[in-house]
Amino acid sequence: MYRFSVELLVLLAVSSVFSIEVDTDLGRIRGANLTSRLGVPFHAFRGIRYAEPPLGNLRFVNPQPIKSWAPSTFDATEDGPMCPQPWDNMTDVSEDCLRLNVYTKDLKARRPVIVFIHPGGFYVFSGQSKYLAGPEHFMDRDCVLVALNYRLGSLGFLATGSKDAPGNAGMKDQVLALRWIQKHIHRFGGDPGSVTLVGYSAGSISVALHMVSPMSRGLFHRGICMSASPYGPVQYQNNDLRLAHRQAKLLNCSQESVTEMVECMRRKPYLDYVSTYNGMFEFGWNPTLNWKIVVEEDFGQERYLIESPFKTAKRGDFYKVPLITGITEFEFLSGAFFDLRNESIVSKYNQNWEDFAPIALILERNSTQTRTATRVLREKYMPESVDKLEYPKSLKGMGELYSDALIGVAYNRFLRLMAPHTPIYTYLFRYKGRYSFLKNPDNQEAMGPVHHDELLYLFHVGLVSPLFKREDPENFMIERLTRMWTEFAQKGDPHNKNDEYLKTLNWPLYNSQNQAYLEIGTNFTAKTGGFFQERYHIWDELYPLSSYS
Repeated sequence: MYRFSVELLVLLAVSSVFSIEVDTDLGRIRGANLTSRLGVPFHAFRGIRYAEPPLGNLRFVNPQPIKSWAPSTFDATEDGPMCPQPWDNMTDVSEDCLRLNVYTKDLKARRPVIVFIHPGGFYVFSGQSKYLAGPEHFMDRDCVLVALNYRLGSLGFLATGSKDAPGNAGMKDQVLALRWIQKHIHRFGGDPGSVTLVGYSAGSISVALHMVSPMSRGLFHRGICMSASPYGPVQYQNNDLRLAHRQAKLLNCSQESVTEMVECMRRKPYLDYVSTYNGMFEFGWNPTLNWKIVVEEDFGQERYLIESPFKTAKRGDFYKVPLITGITEFEFLSGAFFDLRNESIVSKYNQNWEDFAPIALILERNSTQTRTATRVLREKYMPESVDKLEYPKSLKGMGELYSDALIGVAYNRFLRLMAPHTPIYTYLFRYKGRYSFLKNPDNQEAMGPVHHDELLYLFHVGLVSPLFKREDPENFMIERLTRMWTEFAQKGDPHNKNDEYLKTLNWPLYNSQNQAYLEIGTNFTAKTGGFFQERYHIWDELYPLSSYS
């Protein structure tokens, strides 16, 4: 009996070292104790539910806040599941995915909160720590980090223009997570009055849209928009019935009545959505931005967007917060690389460029303007490939065309629309490291910096790289990026003359006259005159910003 008691006491003592508990208004939450990249201990609370699971009648509609689990203790010692998507290990996927992770070093502090909204085209990835959003880099800084999941693909963005599926469910998930943070983050040592949204790609589009959504107003105080914006060449619509019908057909649901179609889609297992992902794209993984944000009609629901973001931005009637925004040097070179090495896709382009290019470039379909634009774009970007696209001859031009169509043009418009109203720091990321989201499969050489590559220095991206050590060549970039982002989260300004890594930083604010930006490479250099302006001018002539409303 005595021996058993001693063993039990030892077990309890050991478990207390590895876990930590926090009391919230929802109930008690148990987290884990982990260690940062440089050996600093921190607390991790992962997989916390912030919304009721979006099952049954909650599919396709606004999320509902999570109910209290008291007197139970919520086990948040491990990552929760990712939202439904194709994945190697499907046991890691569930529709009960509206979860968030909180990382903190001091439960009694009042530190700035950084909220990460993950990339993935609104159809893949998650806020989990093990693949894309490892907290070890940021936990060497003085901040509280939150990473969240939101519904993806048709389960998150089905938009029939009816009350059955008004659209934007995944964006409303994000809003509900931000409301959760306002109510509960002080329990984790975070300051609800100092919340900075950091979004990449689809996450960056999300951050910029939270500035114009009436639902998001007041829920955050600064924004960092990396490699995307919601101001691309296509006008906003109030539904995407074309995509909804495509999904219904793949699920064997009747399309005669929208109400019956959506009811049928509500009953289908989430794994049926996962197994039909490939069929939702038209060729390869095109269009990259397949699921769209829509302007919602009023069916009595709280609406995420009530008018076109172009209209709101031009009027200057949006929630104004200080911003950092930027892109990488080669952005969507990866898309061009793999498409040009795919004989079927190259054949489609060479035989019928004017029909297939608008799909990949995300332009309006079947319009005279688009047919003219696709011809002009091919002539301007790929003069050497006007007659025939082929790898590797067409790679540079195609890479630049994909990059501008999907990222660069919208980024440039975001700058121009926001700069008159709110302070913006902008950057061009040119640092080529040992690791990249694009590696040449022939020789394993990193081909960056491409889309997502800055994330390697802000987070531990387990999908792509190891956890870097202090002596690794990536260390200086991790130190500088995480410090700039945390300084900005603290006070809306990335500078700190007292910080050894930032004391020489000179990052001027952007304005339309000098178009100042920071070139981030081995050196951090302030420059003026913008970048890629000749390329963006081609788009301005084809799709003038003045024509959007």
